Amino acid sequence: MVSKKPQNKSEDRRTKILVVDDHPIVRQGLTELVNREDDLMVCGQAEDAHQAMQAVKALKPDMIIVDISLKETSGMELIKDIKARYPSLSVLALSMHDESMYAERVLRAGAEGYIMKAEATENIVMAIRKILSGQIYLSDRMAPKMVRKLVGAGTKVGASAIERLSDRELEVFRLIGQGYTTRQIAENLYLSIKTIETYRAHLKEKLNLPNAAKLLQYAIRWVNSQDKA
Repeated sequence: MVSKKPQNKSEDRRTKILVVDDHPIVRQGLTELVNREDDLMVCGQAEDAHQAMQAVKALKPDMIIVDISLKETSGMELIKDIKARYPSLSVLALSMHDESMYAERVLRAGAEGYIMKAEATENIVMAIRKILSGQIYLSDRMAPKMVRKLVGAGTKVGASAIERLSDRELEVFRLIGQGYTTRQIAENLYLSIKTIETYRAHLKEKLNLPNAAKLLQYAIRWVNSQDKA
């Protein structure tokens, strides 16, 4: 159920922000940080893509903070959906994963910024203000890398094999590394088992892996490396 914050007349002038994350503690923490600011307010919370779309329609926020790892539909797909329906709505992507892997993807999906959860406590308000001022927000570490990437080669010749995966392929790869079976991945992504098997075949080909066992081992190592990043 969408959580909505009561408003009074003084709050009508504050910038309204919707928080979308499947962890209540994260939503509450972000809400407390944002609501400390005199000109910002969290107008509502949602825990999945369906609730988020309902909340955007009902609450008409000025900005939305989206965790890219939601339980059902991925946050990446939610961002694309939001931007397709509400192109002027500002989006800040939030994730526990290192931005070197996902920052470019969320910007391509339409988000105006990417912030890691580990940095959110210190930088979330700065990220919000930068995006609301019409700028892109990335960490000080990532911004120059992204500029070099955009100014440099127009191809992905130097990119790693994982970086060349599509958003959906990367999502399937991540779930494999988290120990999900083909059936569980299909259920999680609302796709058929046959479709997931096709994605697995594409992953083995793109990552030059000989069999399912090697794919699983590689995926587990990658997920563990992301968790430690």
